[in-house]
Amino acid sequence: MTILLIYTTRDGQTLKIANTLAEHLHSAGHQTKLMPLAEAIDCDLRRYDGVIIGASIRYGHFDRTLAKFVNRHYELLNRIPSAFFSVNLTARKADKNTPETNVYTRKFLARIDWQPHLAAVFAGALYYPRYRTFDRVMIQLIMRLTGGETDTRKEVEYTDWDSVRDFAQAFSEKL
Repeated sequence: MTILLIYTTRDGQTLKIANTLAEHLHSAGHQTKLMPLAEAIDCDLRRYDGVIIGASIRYGHFDRTLAKFVNRHYELLNRIPSAFFSVNLTARKADKNTPETNVYTRKFLARIDWQPHLAAVFAGALYYPRYRTFDRVMIQLIMRLTGGETDTRKEVEYTDWDSVRDFAQAFSEKL
């Protein structure tokens, strides 16, 4: 089976998660192809046996092309094995790391016609030294308000890699 993994990423963590999913799916005997959302817009999804879409959230929003892509392809996505995962810093908290408890993911899934067969929310990473000044200050303010890391010299990866592997396994079983 050939699986297409489509992703949007801002700082690279969603791509890192997509790569990990691809590795686990490959080890389960599937062929995988990774593709940025910008390249997938006109992709013929019928060439794939399954599709996984991963998207990061910044300042409470997904990339605006995500909803356009899903609205364009939802009929096919509903017919073949498909999955969605979101990546955000809010998910570092145990009560915000599922599609039902993560407000961004819950709202997105409620307003689209695609009903992924599997959905997950993964905590992202905090890369203060890599951010532009504006983003560093804004993210630090958000983290201060939400009880997170505020030391701008630090990089912190919150992703639960066991959960990522479990998601890959669950999707493999859907095939």
